Amino acid sequence: MPQPSPTALSWPAERTAGCPFDPPAAVTGLLTTVPVQRVALWDGTAWLVTRHADQVALLRDSRVSADTSHPGYPALSAGSRAMRAHSRSFIAMDDPEHADRRRVYTADFTVKRTRGLAPRVQSLIDDLLDAMERKGPPADLVADFALPLPSLVICELLGVPYADHDFFQRASAVIIDTRSTPEEAMEATRRLIDYLGDLIEHKVDHPGDDLLSRVAAEQFATGLSTREQCADEARLLLIAGHETTANMIALGTCAFLQHPEQLAAVRDGSPERVEGAVEEMLRYLTVAHMGRRRVALEDIEIGGVRIAAGDGIIFASDAANRDPEVFEHPERLDIDRSARRHMAFGSGPHQCLGQNLARVELQLAYPALFRRFPGLRLDRPLDEIPFRTAMAVYGVHELPVSW
Repeated sequence: MPQPSPTALSWPAERTAGCPFDPPAAVTGLLTTVPVQRVALWDGTAWLVTRHADQVALLRDSRVSADTSHPGYPALSAGSRAMRAHSRSFIAMDDPEHADRRRVYTADFTVKRTRGLAPRVQSLIDDLLDAMERKGPPADLVADFALPLPSLVICELLGVPYADHDFFQRASAVIIDTRSTPEEAMEATRRLIDYLGDLIEHKVDHPGDDLLSRVAAEQFATGLSTREQCADEARLLLIAGHETTANMIALGTCAFLQHPEQLAAVRDGSPERVEGAVEEMLRYLTVAHMGRRRVALEDIEIGGVRIAAGDGIIFASDAANRDPEVFEHPERLDIDRSARRHMAFGSGPHQCLGQNLARVELQLAYPALFRRFPGLRLDRPLDEIPFRTAMAVYGVHELPVSW
């Protein structure tokens, strides 16, 4: 079977001038040309998979491993490789070990449990919007609303003091920055794991009504899990619980402001229409823009090529979410389309644990923001907004707005 030679495309690909909400054209172009293609990484090559159907098939295939300790695993950066060598949460495990560790946390993120949090989430939203309104325009939507909301929610759920948010947000930013050196990434990871390990130990004797208190009692105090393992998994939940949703709120707001008719529909629409709008925005933006990463355990044939055992694989979720075989006119933002097949949360056994919580936050945050500030607008031109192109989670560093 013929094998494509490495393309000139380096991954992650740079976004070019044009719409900042679109994936790189060089990547989406592979959907109809070479949907499984070798690309150049910072330290070698890997297979880039772009088509939606191929991604779903491989992410559900037991011959594809999420184990980051495998020598063929395609690390995002030198810093990422160093960090992952010293920490290993359940997202870096394969079944059955992955399923066993993930099961410790699933009850806290079910649809029923997360919907039950809606009144508290709405209260936090109202408080933040009250503070924005009192302060008056202009405001930075990231600092004043998009970042504190999911940070407050995940802190309350986990039992992490929000007073420490400056510390863990700074550490998170270093960890997910592809420009961080191995030493910087390892130090940030170590400090965050030490902090969370101390917190878990404290909760053994001083429990609260929170997830980490339960884990401290059921896992750490009983010897079922080590301090390091519990702390590393808490690190994953803490970072994922605020970084992705914060960027979806800010970047989604920025996108809606470019589509005022759809913004109005979200502001004034029924809960069902808002739910659909959130799924479409998750598809359209795909803030996890640097691809899910795996390694082949056996030879696999997909998309007309053979991926050899030991080869790294990258799943371009942003390309899959623009696959015309799945989504008609995928380049358009259309809140009335059926977008539930999107790949923003992945597929298969590693599908995002926190997706139900993210949905609740987004379904409440967008309409509340647009109702409170019907005249909301960007306070500077779109091409002057600083986008997070070098971060593992795409978004904006700040979003100046007025009303």
